[in-house]
Amino acid sequence: MIPTLLRENRSFRTFFAGQSVSLLGDQITLIALPLVAVLVLDASPAQMGYLAAAALLPNLLFSLHAGAWVDRRGRRRQTMIAADLARAALLVSVPVAYWLDVLTFAQLYVVGFLTGLASVFFFVSYTTLFVSLVPRERYVEANSLLNGTRAASFVAGVSLGGLLVQILTAPVALVADSASFVYSALALSRIKPVEPPTEVAERGHLVAGLRYVFGSPTMRSALGATATINFFNFLFFALFVLYATRYLHVKPGLLGVVLGAGAVGSLIGAVLTGRIIRRVGVGPAFMIGCVLFPAPLLLVPLAGGDQPRWVVLGCLFLAEFGSGFGVMMLDISAGAISAALVPDRLRARVSGSYNVVNYGVRPVGAFLGGVLGSAIGVRETLWIAAIGALAGVVWLLPSPIPALKELPEADL
Repeated sequence: MIPTLLRENRSFRTFFAGQSVSLLGDQITLIALPLVAVLVLDASPAQMGYLAAAALLPNLLFSLHAGAWVDRRGRRRQTMIAADLARAALLVSVPVAYWLDVLTFAQLYVVGFLTGLASVFFFVSYTTLFVSLVPRERYVEANSLLNGTRAASFVAGVSLGGLLVQILTAPVALVADSASFVYSALALSRIKPVEPPTEVAERGHLVAGLRYVFGSPTMRSALGATATINFFNFLFFALFVLYATRYLHVKPGLLGVVLGAGAVGSLIGAVLTGRIIRRVGVGPAFMIGCVLFPAPLLLVPLAGGDQPRWVVLGCLFLAEFGSGFGVMMLDISAGAISAALVPDRLRARVSGSYNVVNYGVRPVGAFLGGVLGSAIGVRETLWIAAIGALAGVVWLLPSPIPALKELPEADL
Protein backbone atom coordinates (compact mmCIF):
# COMPACT_ATOMS: atom_id res chain seq x y z
CA MET A 1 0.00 0.00 0.00
CA ILE A 2 1.29 3.47 -0.91
CA PRO A 3 1.60 5.69 2.22
CA THR A 4 -1.05 8.39 2.50
CA LEU A 5 1.46 11.24 2.42
CA LEU A 6 2.86 10.03 -0.92
CA ARG A 7 -0.63 9.60 -2.41
CA GLU A 8 -1.93 12.99 -1.31
CA ASN A 9 1.13 15.24 -1.64
CA ARG A 10 2.41 15.24 -5.22
CA SER A 11 5.28 17.65 -4.59
CA PHE A 12 6.57 15.60 -1.67
CA ARG A 13 6.18 12.44 -3.77
CA THR A 14 8.37 13.89 -6.53
CA PHE A 15 10.92 15.12 -4.00
CA PHE A 16 10.87 11.70 -2.32
CA ALA A 17 11.51 9.91 -5.63
CA GLY A 18 14.47 12.12 -6.47
CA GLN A 19 16.04 11.68 -3.05
CA SER A 20 15.46 7.91 -3.15
CA VAL A 21 17.48 7.53 -6.35
CA SER A 22 20.17 9.93 -5.17
CA LEU A 23 20.57 8.07 -1.87
CA LEU A 24 21.00 4.80 -3.74
CA GLY A 25 23.86 6.35 -5.70
CA ASP A 26 25.38 7.76 -2.52
CA GLN A 27 25.64 4.29 -1.02
CA ILE A 28 27.49 3.05 -4.09
CA THR A 29 29.99 5.88 -3.66
CA LEU A 30 30.26 5.18 0.07
CA ILE A 31 31.96 1.90 -0.72
CA ALA A 32 33.37 2.65 -4.19
CA LEU A 33 35.39 5.80 -3.41
CA PRO A 34 37.37 4.31 -0.48
CA LEU A 35 37.93 1.18 -2.58
CA VAL A 36 39.35 3.35 -5.38
CA ALA A 37 41.93 4.51 -2.86
CA VAL A 38 42.61 1.03 -1.46
CA LEU A 39 42.50 -1.11 -4.60
CA VAL A 40 43.66 1.30 -7.33
CA LEU A 41 46.07 3.58 -5.47
CA ASP A 42 47.12 1.23 -2.59
CA ALA A 43 46.23 3.73 0.16
CA SER A 44 47.90 3.75 3.58
CA PRO A 45 45.89 4.24 6.82
CA ALA A 46 46.94 7.91 6.89
CA GLN A 47 45.85 8.46 3.28
CA MET A 48 42.45 6.90 4.04
CA GLY A 49 42.05 9.36 6.89
CA TYR A 50 43.04 12.28 4.67
CA LEU A 51 40.55 11.24 1.99
CA ALA A 52 37.69 11.02 4.47
CA ALA A 53 38.72 14.34 6.01
CA ALA A 54 38.87 16.10 2.62
CA ALA A 55 35.25 15.23 1.86
CA LEU A 56 34.08 16.40 5.28
CA LEU A 57 36.18 19.53 5.78
CA PRO A 58 33.73 21.84 3.92
CA ASN A 59 31.17 21.24 6.68
CA LEU A 60 33.56 22.83 9.14
CA LEU A 61 34.68 25.67 6.88
CA PHE A 62 31.52 26.68 5.03
CA SER A 63 28.32 25.52 6.79
CA LEU A 64 27.88 28.74 8.76
CA HIS A 65 28.32 31.00 5.75
CA ALA A 66 26.25 28.75 3.48
CA GLY A 67 23.31 28.86 5.90
CA ALA A 68 23.44 32.66 6.14
CA TRP A 69 23.74 32.98 2.36
CA VAL A 70 20.77 30.69 1.69
CA ASP A 71 18.52 32.41 4.27
CA ARG A 72 19.38 35.79 2.73
CA ARG A 73 19.16 34.74 -0.92
CA GLY A 74 16.29 32.23 -0.79
CA ARG A 75 15.84 30.05 -3.89
CA ARG A 76 16.62 26.91 -1.92
CA ARG A 77 15.38 24.60 -4.66
CA GLN A 78 17.62 26.19 -7.30
CA THR A 79 20.59 25.93 -4.93
CA MET A 80 19.92 22.22 -4.43
CA ILE A 81 19.69 21.64 -8.20
CA ALA A 82 23.04 23.39 -8.78
CA ALA A 83 24.62 21.33 -5.99
CA ASP A 84 23.33 18.08 -7.51
CA LEU A 85 24.72 18.90 -10.96
CA ALA A 86 28.09 19.93 -9.52
CA ARG A 87 28.40 16.67 -7.59
CA ALA A 88 27.51 14.67 -10.71
CA ALA A 89 30.26 16.35 -12.73
CA LEU A 90 32.87 15.95 -10.01
CA LEU A 91 32.25 12.24 -9.45
CA VAL A 92 32.33 11.35 -13.14
CA SER A 93 35.81 12.90 -13.37
CA VAL A 94 37.23 9.97 -11.35
CA PRO A 95 36.45 7.19 -13.85
CA VAL A 96 37.51 9.49 -16.70
CA ALA A 97 40.92 10.00 -15.04
CA TYR A 98 41.15 6.27 -14.35
CA TRP A 99 40.48 5.43 -18.02
CA LEU A 100 43.16 7.94 -19.03
CA ASP A 101 45.56 6.44 -16.46
CA VAL A 102 46.10 9.79 -14.73
CA LEU A 103 44.18 9.20 -11.48
CA THR A 104 46.04 10.43 -8.37
CA PHE A 105 45.37 10.94 -4.68
CA ALA A 106 45.45 14.69 -5.32
CA GLN A 107 42.43 14.34 -7.62
CA LEU A 108 40.57 12.18 -5.07
CA TYR A 109 41.20 14.81 -2.39
CA VAL A 110 39.97 17.64 -4.64
CA VAL A 111 36.88 15.69 -5.76
CA GLY A 112 36.10 14.76 -2.15
CA PHE A 113 36.48 18.37 -0.98
CA LEU A 114 34.42 19.99 -3.75
CA THR A 115 31.72 17.32 -3.56
CA GLY A 116 31.53 17.98 0.17
CA LEU A 117 31.24 21.72 -0.49
CA ALA A 118 28.31 21.19 -2.87
CA SER A 119 26.68 18.93 -0.26
CA VAL A 120 26.91 21.72 2.34
CA PHE A 121 24.80 24.03 0.16
CA PHE A 122 22.39 21.20 -0.63
CA PHE A 123 21.70 20.25 2.97
CA VAL A 124 21.40 23.72 4.48
CA SER A 125 18.71 24.31 1.86
CA TYR A 126 17.10 20.90 2.45
CA THR A 127 15.58 21.65 5.88
CA THR A 128 13.68 24.70 4.66
CA LEU A 129 12.47 22.92 1.54
CA PHE A 130 11.27 19.99 3.69
CA VAL A 131 9.00 22.14 5.86
CA SER A 132 7.74 23.88 2.71
CA LEU A 133 6.53 20.52 1.41
CA VAL A 134 5.24 18.81 4.59
CA PRO A 135 2.69 20.02 7.18
CA ARG A 136 3.84 20.04 10.81
CA GLU A 137 1.64 17.14 11.89
CA ARG A 138 3.29 14.91 9.25
CA TYR A 139 6.94 15.60 10.19
CA VAL A 140 7.53 12.22 11.85
CA GLU A 141 5.78 10.39 9.00
CA ALA A 142 7.74 12.26 6.32
CA ASN A 143 11.03 11.79 8.15
CA SER A 144 10.26 8.09 8.51
CA LEU A 145 9.58 7.81 4.77
CA LEU A 146 12.76 9.66 3.79
CA ASN A 147 14.88 7.72 6.26
CA GLY A 148 13.13 4.53 5.20
CA THR A 149 14.19 5.03 1.61
CA ARG A 150 17.63 5.94 2.90
CA ALA A 151 17.68 2.59 4.73
CA ALA A 152 16.45 0.80 1.61
CA SER A 153 19.29 2.44 -0.31
CA PHE A 154 21.67 0.98 2.27
CA VAL A 155 20.30 -2.47 1.48
CA ALA A 156 20.60 -2.14 -2.28
CA GLY A 157 23.31 0.50 -2.66
CA VAL A 158 26.23 -0.93 -0.72
CA SER A 159 25.60 -4.46 -1.96
CA LEU A 160 25.26 -3.20 -5.53
CA GLY A 161 28.33 -1.02 -5.01
CA GLY A 162 30.41 -3.97 -3.86
CA LEU A 163 29.32 -6.03 -6.85
CA LEU A 164 29.93 -3.16 -9.29
CA VAL A 165 33.42 -2.67 -7.86
CA GLN A 166 34.16 -6.37 -8.20
CA ILE A 167 32.77 -6.60 -11.75
CA LEU A 168 33.53 -3.18 -13.26
CA THR A 169 36.27 -1.75 -10.94
CA ALA A 170 35.79 0.91 -8.25
CA PRO A 171 36.14 4.04 -10.44
CA VAL A 172 33.51 2.88 -12.93
CA ALA A 173 31.05 2.24 -10.08
CA LEU A 174 31.08 5.99 -9.34
CA VAL A 175 29.26 6.65 -12.62
CA ALA A 176 26.07 5.32 -10.99
CA ASP A 177 26.16 7.98 -8.26
CA SER A 178 26.83 10.69 -10.83
CA ALA A 179 23.71 9.63 -12.72
CA SER A 180 21.67 9.61 -9.50
CA PHE A 181 22.54 13.26 -8.83
CA VAL A 182 21.31 14.18 -12.30
CA TYR A 183 18.00 12.42 -11.59
CA SER A 184 17.69 14.24 -8.25
CA ALA A 185 18.19 17.58 -10.03
CA LEU A 186 15.48 16.70 -12.56
CA ALA A 187 13.04 15.78 -9.77
CA LEU A 188 13.71 19.05 -7.94
CA SER A 189 13.11 20.98 -11.15
CA ARG A 190 9.55 19.57 -11.29
CA ILE A 191 8.34 20.91 -7.91
CA LYS A 192 7.37 24.48 -7.02
CA PRO A 193 7.16 24.76 -3.22
CA VAL A 194 6.29 28.07 -1.57
CA GLU A 195 9.43 28.85 0.40
CA PRO A 196 9.56 31.08 3.51
CA PRO A 197 10.46 34.72 2.79
CA THR A 198 14.07 35.82 2.97
CA GLU A 199 15.41 38.33 5.48
CA VAL A 200 17.42 41.45 4.85
CA ALA A 201 20.98 40.99 6.11
CA GLU A 202 21.62 42.85 9.37
CA ARG A 203 24.22 42.94 12.10
CA GLY A 204 24.65 39.48 13.59
CA HIS A 205 22.98 37.78 10.62
CA LEU A 206 25.86 35.33 10.19
CA VAL A 207 25.91 34.09 13.79
CA ALA A 208 22.15 34.21 14.46
CA GLY A 209 21.92 30.46 13.95
CA LEU A 210 24.75 29.79 16.38
CA ARG A 211 23.14 32.01 19.01
CA TYR A 212 19.88 30.13 18.64
CA VAL A 213 21.46 26.65 18.85
CA PHE A 214 23.56 27.42 21.91
CA GLY A 215 20.73 29.37 23.55
CA SER A 216 18.25 26.50 23.24
CA PRO A 217 18.69 23.76 25.88
CA THR A 218 17.11 21.22 23.56
CA MET A 219 19.18 22.04 20.47
CA ARG A 220 22.37 22.54 22.48
CA SER A 221 22.19 19.11 24.12
CA ALA A 222 21.15 17.43 20.85
CA LEU A 223 24.17 18.99 19.16
CA GLY A 224 26.51 17.83 21.93
CA ALA A 225 25.22 14.27 21.63
CA THR A 226 25.28 13.99 17.85
CA ALA A 227 28.62 15.79 17.47
CA THR A 228 30.28 13.44 19.97
CA ILE A 229 28.89 10.41 18.16
CA ASN A 230 29.88 11.83 14.77
CA PHE A 231 33.44 12.57 15.86
CA PHE A 232 34.12 9.03 17.03
CA ASN A 233 32.01 7.44 14.30
CA PHE A 234 34.09 9.06 11.56
CA LEU A 235 37.28 8.22 13.38
CA PHE A 236 35.94 4.65 13.14
CA PHE A 237 34.80 4.64 9.53
CA ALA A 238 37.95 6.29 8.20
CA LEU A 239 39.57 2.92 8.85
CA PHE A 240 36.69 0.46 8.59
CA VAL A 241 37.04 -0.40 4.88
CA LEU A 242 40.81 -0.73 5.24
CA TYR A 243 40.44 -2.95 8.33
CA ALA A 244 37.83 -5.18 6.73
CA THR A 245 39.64 -5.66 3.42
CA ARG A 246 43.31 -5.72 4.47
CA TYR A 247 43.22 -7.09 8.03
CA LEU A 248 40.13 -9.32 7.95
CA HIS A 249 40.54 -10.21 4.25
CA VAL A 250 36.92 -9.47 3.33
CA LYS A 251 36.54 -9.17 -0.45
CA PRO A 252 34.67 -6.17 -1.97
CA GLY A 253 31.61 -8.20 -2.95
CA LEU A 254 31.28 -9.70 0.54
CA LEU A 255 31.97 -6.32 2.13
CA GLY A 256 29.00 -4.95 0.21
CA VAL A 257 26.85 -7.75 1.61
CA VAL A 258 28.13 -7.03 5.15
CA LEU A 259 27.25 -3.37 4.80
CA GLY A 260 23.92 -4.48 3.40
CA ALA A 261 23.21 -6.10 6.78
CA GLY A 262 23.44 -2.62 8.29
CA ALA A 263 21.05 -1.48 5.63
CA VAL A 264 18.52 -4.12 6.63
CA GLY A 265 18.80 -2.91 10.23
CA SER A 266 18.26 0.65 9.03
CA LEU A 267 15.21 -0.32 7.02
CA ILE A 268 13.65 -2.11 9.99
CA GLY A 269 14.56 0.84 12.21
CA ALA A 270 12.89 3.28 9.83
CA VAL A 271 9.71 1.19 9.80
CA LEU A 272 9.56 0.75 13.59
CA THR A 273 10.80 4.14 14.84
CA GLY A 274 7.40 5.83 14.42
CA ARG A 275 5.82 3.14 16.60
CA ILE A 276 8.59 3.41 19.17
CA ILE A 277 8.15 7.19 19.30
CA ARG A 278 4.42 6.77 19.89
CA ARG A 279 5.13 4.27 22.66
CA VAL A 280 8.00 5.92 24.58
CA GLY A 281 8.01 9.51 23.26
CA VAL A 282 10.23 11.35 20.78
CA GLY A 283 12.86 12.35 23.37
CA PRO A 284 13.42 8.88 24.87
CA ALA A 285 13.55 7.44 21.32
CA PHE A 286 16.32 9.92 20.53
CA MET A 287 18.24 8.76 23.61
CA ILE A 288 17.84 5.09 22.70
CA GLY A 289 19.17 5.84 19.23
CA CYS A 290 22.21 7.59 20.69
CA VAL A 291 23.15 4.35 22.47
CA LEU A 292 22.02 1.79 19.92
CA PHE A 293 23.83 3.48 17.03
CA PRO A 294 27.42 3.22 18.36
CA ALA A 295 27.23 0.26 20.77
CA PRO A 296 27.16 -2.56 18.16
CA LEU A 297 30.33 -1.22 16.53
CA LEU A 298 32.29 -2.69 19.43
CA LEU A 299 31.90 -6.01 17.62
CA VAL A 300 34.11 -4.88 14.71
CA PRO A 301 37.47 -4.72 16.53
CA LEU A 302 36.32 -7.77 18.48
CA ALA A 303 36.30 -9.62 15.15
CA GLY A 304 40.09 -9.36 14.81
CA GLY A 305 42.80 -11.67 16.01
CA ASP A 306 42.59 -15.42 15.43
CA GLN A 307 38.79 -15.68 15.44
CA PRO A 308 37.24 -18.30 13.12
CA ARG A 309 35.96 -16.97 9.82
CA TRP A 310 32.29 -17.42 10.76
CA VAL A 311 32.83 -15.47 13.99
CA VAL A 312 34.50 -12.61 12.11
CA LEU A 313 31.70 -12.35 9.57
CA GLY A 314 29.04 -12.78 12.28
CA CYS A 315 30.50 -9.89 14.29
CA LEU A 316 30.56 -7.66 11.23
CA PHE A 317 26.99 -8.54 10.28
CA LEU A 318 25.64 -7.95 13.80
CA ALA A 319 27.59 -4.70 14.17
CA GLU A 320 26.21 -3.29 10.94
CA PHE A 321 22.66 -4.49 11.60
CA GLY A 322 22.42 -3.08 15.14
CA SER A 323 24.11 0.19 14.26
CA GLY A 324 21.83 0.63 11.26
CA PHE A 325 18.73 0.21 13.43
CA GLY A 326 20.07 2.72 15.97
CA VAL A 327 20.97 5.43 13.47
CA MET A 328 17.42 5.43 12.10
CA MET A 329 15.99 5.98 15.59
CA LEU A 330 18.46 8.80 16.17
CA ASP A 331 17.98 10.55 12.82
CA ILE A 332 14.19 10.32 12.61
CA SER A 333 13.57 11.54 16.16
CA ALA A 334 16.23 14.28 16.02
CA GLY A 335 15.00 15.48 12.62
CA ALA A 336 11.40 15.70 13.81
CA ILE A 337 12.39 17.63 16.97
CA SER A 338 14.43 20.13 14.97
CA ALA A 339 11.75 20.58 12.28
CA ALA A 340 9.12 21.29 14.96
CA LEU A 341 11.23 23.59 17.13
CA VAL A 342 13.26 25.87 14.83
CA PRO A 343 11.59 29.08 13.53
CA ASP A 344 11.19 29.29 9.73
CA ARG A 345 13.19 32.51 9.48
CA LEU A 346 16.27 30.79 10.97
CA ARG A 347 16.12 27.34 9.43
CA ALA A 348 19.02 27.52 6.98
CA ARG A 349 21.19 29.42 9.47
CA VAL A 350 20.39 26.95 12.25
CA SER A 351 21.08 24.07 9.87
CA GLY A 352 24.40 25.63 8.88
CA SER A 353 25.34 26.40 12.48
CA TYR A 354 24.37 22.93 13.66
CA ASN A 355 26.32 21.34 10.80
CA VAL A 356 29.43 23.44 11.32
CA VAL A 357 29.80 21.62 14.64
CA ASN A 358 28.00 18.33 14.02
CA TYR A 359 29.55 17.73 10.61
CA GLY A 360 32.62 19.85 11.29
CA VAL A 361 33.92 17.31 13.79
CA ARG A 362 33.75 14.61 11.11
CA PRO A 363 36.95 15.58 9.20
CA VAL A 364 38.73 16.01 12.52
CA GLY A 365 37.65 12.52 13.54
CA ALA A 366 38.55 11.05 10.15
CA PHE A 367 41.96 12.75 10.17
CA LEU A 368 42.66 11.59 13.71
CA GLY A 369 41.56 8.08 12.73
CA GLY A 370 44.24 8.01 10.04
CA VAL A 371 46.89 9.38 12.39
CA LEU A 372 46.03 6.99 15.23
CA GLY A 373 45.71 4.06 12.84
CA SER A 374 49.28 4.65 11.68
CA ALA A 375 50.62 5.38 15.18
CA ILE A 376 49.00 2.77 17.43
CA GLY A 377 47.35 0.34 15.00
CA VAL A 378 44.08 0.11 13.11
CA ARG A 379 42.33 -2.32 15.46
CA GLU A 380 43.32 -0.35 18.57
CA THR A 381 41.96 2.84 17.00
CA LEU A 382 38.65 1.13 16.24
CA TRP A 383 38.30 0.19 19.92
CA ILE A 384 38.85 3.81 20.99
CA ALA A 385 36.33 5.07 18.44
CA ALA A 386 33.57 2.60 19.31
CA ILE A 387 33.88 3.22 23.06
CA GLY A 388 34.16 7.00 22.70
CA ALA A 389 30.96 7.30 20.65
CA LEU A 390 28.91 5.90 23.53
CA ALA A 391 29.67 9.06 25.54
CA GLY A 392 27.35 11.08 23.30
CA VAL A 393 24.20 10.15 25.24
CA VAL A 394 25.59 11.81 28.39
CA TRP A 395 24.82 15.23 26.84
CA LEU A 396 21.11 14.43 26.85
CA LEU A 397 20.74 13.41 30.50
CA PRO A 398 20.44 16.94 32.04
CA SER A 399 18.44 18.35 29.09
CA PRO A 400 14.68 18.62 28.40
CA ILE A 401 14.93 15.78 25.89
CA PRO A 402 14.35 12.76 28.22
CA ALA A 403 10.95 14.24 29.23
CA LEU A 404 9.95 15.14 25.65
CA LYS A 405 7.02 12.85 24.83
CA GLU A 406 5.53 14.93 21.99
CA LEU A 407 7.06 17.27 19.43
CA PRO A 408 7.96 20.61 21.02
CA GLU A 409 6.15 23.82 20.12
CA ALA A 410 7.94 26.06 17.63
CA ASP A 411 10.10 28.82 19.05
CA LEU A 412 9.28 32.38 18.03
